[in-house]
Amino acid sequence: MFTFGNILAVGSTAFLIGPGRQVRMMLDPVRVYATVIYIGCVILALVCALWIHNKVLALLAIISETCALIWYSLSYVPFARRMVSELLISCCDTEI
Repeated sequence: MFTFGNILAVGSTAFLIGPGRQVRMMLDPVRVYATVIYIGCVILALVCALWIHNKVLALLAIISETCALIWYSLSYVPFARRMVSELLISCCDTEI
């Protein structure tokens, strides 16, 4: 259900700005990799939940899908992905 909700959320933006413009924006060179990873995670979550019937794999796929959706959404905000990347690097830096 979570994945279907995400599909509806992306579809609602296509309804607001038009499907053609939505596809062009999704395939923009700035966010094409984020789009492909997000769509791959959506497909993986659906396969794990509906075909494989493995709850652990489905949960991992949904977590990956959420991370991919956040990264994809950050691509619409100028400099947001760079800020988040630098923040994560500084938080995970173990050098004293």
